This record gives sequence, structure tokens and C-alpha cells, in this order.
Amino acid sequence: MPIRQLSEATVNRIAAGEVVERPASVVKELVENALDAGARKIDVMTDGGGRRLIRVTDDGEGMTRGDLALAVERHATSKLDGDDLLAIRTLGFRGEALPSIGSVARLTIVTRHASEPHAWTLTVDGGEKSEAKPAALNEGTRVEVLDLFYATPARLKFLKTDRSEAEAVRDVVRRLAMSRPDVAFTLAGEERAPVTWAAALPGGPGRLARLADVLGLEFRENAVEIRGEVHGVALEGYAALPTLTRANALGQYLFVNGRPVRDKLLVGAVRGAYADYLPRDRHPLVALFVTLDPREVDVNVHPAKTEVRFRDPGLVRSLLVRSLKEALAREGHRASTTGGTATIAAFRPVTLPGRANWDWRRSPSRPASRGYMPARGGGFAEAAQAAFEVGEPSADARVESFEPAAELIARPLGAARAQVHETYIVSQTKDGLVIVDQHAAHERLVYERLKAAIDKSGVARQILLIPEIVELDAADVGRLVERADELARFGLLIEAFGPGAVAVRETPSLLGEVNVRGLVCDLAEHMAEWDEALPLERRLLHVSATMACYGSVRAGRRLKPEEMNALLREMEATPNSGQCNHGRPTYVELKLTDIERLFGRR
Repeated sequence: MPIRQLSEATVNRIAAGEVVERPASVVKELVENALDAGARKIDVMTDGGGRRLIRVTDDGEGMTRGDLALAVERHATSKLDGDDLLAIRTLGFRGEALPSIGSVARLTIVTRHASEPHAWTLTVDGGEKSEAKPAALNEGTRVEVLDLFYATPARLKFLKTDRSEAEAVRDVVRRLAMSRPDVAFTLAGEERAPVTWAAALPGGPGRLARLADVLGLEFRENAVEIRGEVHGVALEGYAALPTLTRANALGQYLFVNGRPVRDKLLVGAVRGAYADYLPRDRHPLVALFVTLDPREVDVNVHPAKTEVRFRDPGLVRSLLVRSLKEALAREGHRASTTGGTATIAAFRPVTLPGRANWDWRRSPSRPASRGYMPARGGGFAEAAQAAFEVGEPSADARVESFEPAAELIARPLGAARAQVHETYIVSQTKDGLVIVDQHAAHERLVYERLKAAIDKSGVARQILLIPEIVELDAADVGRLVERADELARFGLLIEAFGPGAVAVRETPSLLGEVNVRGLVCDLAEHMAEWDEALPLERRLLHVSATMACYGSVRAGRRLKPEEMNALLREMEATPNSGQCNHGRPTYVELKLTDIERLFGRR
């Protein structure tokens, strides 16, 4: 077959396949153009998930008639000062978005520049460009895209449902709105109620306010400020406490020089920073903004500009990991508000026997001076499972109570008042109470001791009088013996004992009496899931976490008052003590005002 030159229409449609994957891609390009034009207010309207209509209106500087005619030509852009592709200081720069969109849809642009007496409009229908004509528009630019992919029907088959495409558009606008809190955004369409994010004040408070508008108040209440800088690379943003997580990584919003990206390096750095706090099936919520010299990052490695390549990736990764770890350690005692909120929500009114119609809100003993309003509906939201409920007496409902030391109540975690079910410590603070999971809390304390001992001089060992023989599968034995040197750093000395067993001769003295068999079996299971790509540090953390779990105070153990207070004081002095090694909260704090609301005192 002879070589021939492709037609301009075909070339444009091939380019459109790289830039315009779905309606969300069109929205992304148009909104980025609006931001680069200096817009302070951007409205996005879609219909049919963007398949039938996409309209983006902004109040930016607009275009002159000459610029409008060039804007729909391939490789024409206002985003580059010269030919230096390393000095990219805008969001878009390829000069392919508008001609690519116009080649597969019906594109209409109406724009007005301050130097023009009136606005101009131009259309591109399936690649056919019209002449610019006078139009009416006060300021800025309005771009309409109708019947996306009508010129390439095969592409329509790959689009998802209108709802799915609308959700993808929403995600794009959310990310861009987070990157520019100084710009007001409105997102509307038949698939959703209109959403408006008002422009926020500059600086950290404004950014947090925009993040709260987009991600919800729950994120704001549990957000930790992140700041760091090294060798010209700056990091800012917010990360959620480890007790506020998601089942996937979609809640991680990462930006480089204001550009939303999905970069594997940055995602891996976030994962590494939270490795000490979260199980593998949970993911943190973060919104992080990396700023560096444009020459130190290549944003031209992907047509959609969602991936970047750093000149010094190790520097960027270390900055993220260190800054996140320092911030999380600094907020180690701050329990996630989700714990207290969920606890309050778990309370529900109880119907007492023979009092089916009795409403405790109308009790004569209820204070009348607190602005009492008649209850509507069912009162507190019904929870799936009540935390406390009057029922049959429980044989395990033992409460050990005693008077606290007055000076301890002023401490952050207060003074121990009781132990409930031989599992939970109830502590009184000056403005509420704290409920501590004794096993989870001590697990974190032991874990931090293990890490500190390893960093200093290694973990001290205790020799077993009689070595314990643990029978395992031959493959598990091989994995344990292969990593015997790593385990020895933690004070666990093992050696092969035939083809199907290992002999444990020494254990970490920090753990005291430990279930050796359970510990070794769990370590063998973890090692079966490791691969050589997993960093040694991560593997050692897995070992530490497993050992800490077996060396901590177990649930069901009755503690003395002095033991409980000693645990609380050590939690106050230990970093990261707000969560156990598996990401669960070690304590829940209830404010006195919340408790008073339960009993109608507020």
C-alpha cells in the first residue's frame, strides 16, 4: 500500500482521540483555558452527562477577533512565551484542545476582549470552521459544545451512562476548584442540582474553606495542615487524620504547580507516609499542593497532562513523606471527630416496658429553662446498633469504679474513672470524658517502643528456657528462615527445625509473655504476601506491627487504677497514640456539651 498524506480532518480526529477521551476531558480543557485567561468566575453546564451539551462561561480577559480565528487552528496557543517547552507556567499549552473538540462536535465560541467594541463568535462543525461574526456578550468567553462525538459515532459506543459521565465531569471540576480557591465555580446540569463554590480568601484559611466546601465539613474537622520545603520544592495542603479513611484512593487530590495530577510517585509517597497508621485496604484523604520551578518538572509526558515527571523524584518523595509524618505525629493525640460523632449518633431513645407512649423529652423533670422545643419525628437519628441500651442484664457488664486524682483531670486524657467490660477505660476530663480501647492503645505504645529500640541499638531479647517448636507449611518455613536476619533485629531468633517446622529460641523482651505460635504464624502469613519490590522499611514495619499486637494488653484483662492512669499518661507522651497500628482509633472523646444534649440539658 503506497504512503499518502492524511487529510487535515483525519489528522484532527486522530488528535482528538488523544485529547478528548470523554465529556470530562472537554470540561477539563475548557475550564483550564478559562483559568489561564484570568477568570474569577466560571460556570459549567452539562446535559446528557456532557454528551448533548457542555457550556463553560467565564469572566476572563476574552479574545480579539484575530485571536479567536487562530484559537481553533492546530498548534496555536497563547500559553507559551517562546519555544521553551520547559518553562510551562500555565495549565494548557499544546494548542490542540479547541481544534480537536471542533473536529468531533459542534463547537461555538463567543468572546469579547476589552479592546473590542463588541463580542465575536465563531463555530466549528465537525472540523468545518466558519468566519468570525459580531455577537453580544458583556465580558469573557462562552464556549458551547453540542453533540460530542457526532462526527465519530464509533467513539459514542465507549461512553458510559449519562450519570457516570456526569460524575466524571463533577470530579474534574472539583479538582480544579480545589486548586484555585480564589475563583468561584458553579456546576449545573440535568443530572444534578446546581452546586456553587464561592471564591475564598487567599492563604491557608481560604484553601481549607474551599476544601471543606468540596470535600465536606467532616474533612475540615479532621484535617491536619501540611507544610514543608526543601531545595526550592514547597509542599502545602491538608491531610485527614488516620481515623478518617476511604476504601479507595479516589479521595487523594494531588496538584503540581496548580495542575491536578494522578502521579504514581506522589500516590506512593502518601501511602508510605501513612504506612504506620493504616491497614492495606484503607486509604487516607489528602489534598496536597507541590510547587517547584517549572524546569524541574516535565508536564508534557501525557496528552491529557494528568501525569508528570520530576527531575529529582527522590527529593519530592522524601519531602512528602517527611512532611506528612511530622504533621501526623504532631497531631497524634487529636482523635478524629468521626469517633465522637458516631458514638453520639449510636444513642437512641429506649422504650421502657409498659411505657410505650412515654417521651423522655416531655418528662416533668426535664429542665424548662433551656429553650425547650417540642420534639419532631423520631428525635435522634436511629443508628444501626445502639451503643448503650437498657436490656437484659449482662454477665460481662462489670464496672470497676474509683475516685480520680483531682490533678489528673486537667491532663489531655484526664483521670481514669472506671474499666468497663474489662476492655474499655473510661476517663474524666475537665470538659467531657474519654473512652479508651486498652488493647488498641497499648498496641500502639509497644509498636513505638519497638521502633525506638531498633533505631537505637536493636531490640533486647529474652532466651526461652525451652525452645518452642512451631509446625508450618514448608513454604512458610522457607520464607521465615530466609528472613531470619531481619527478624533477629526485632529480637525474634528462629531457625529451621526440619522441613516443616521452626524453632523459636529467643523473643523480644519488650513483649513479655507472648503467644509464640500465634506470632510466628501471623508473620508467615504476612511474608507470603510480600514481594521483592516491597521496601525493607515497609517489611520491617509489618513485623513491628504484628509483634506489637501480640505484646500488648489484651482485651478482657482487669487493670488496676494506677495501671489505667499509667497507660493514659504514656499515651500522652507517645507520638501517634491516637490510632493503633491497624488504623483504628485508640480512644473516643465525648464533650460534656454533647452529653448534655442527649439528656435535653441543651
